[in-house]
Amino acid sequence: MAQVTKETIIADVLKIDRGAIPILMMSGMHCIGCPSAQAETLEEACFVHGIDVDPVVDQLNSYFKTLE
Repeated sequence: MAQVTKETIIADVLKIDRGAIPILMMSGMHCIGCPSAQAETLEEACFVHGIDVDPVVDQLNSYFKTLE
């Protein structure tokens, strides 16, 4: 099973499954396609956007679990 942490790079999240994009967008990260965002960790991106990273990680991992 794919699983992410707050240290996971956004580009790596999208490599797991691009279906994660709506989760990131609904969380408030609307710059997913931005080149600099691709090199950020989930924690860094959430910090920049004033978002709590833990719920985002939980939502992503719940989504990835459905792909099994």
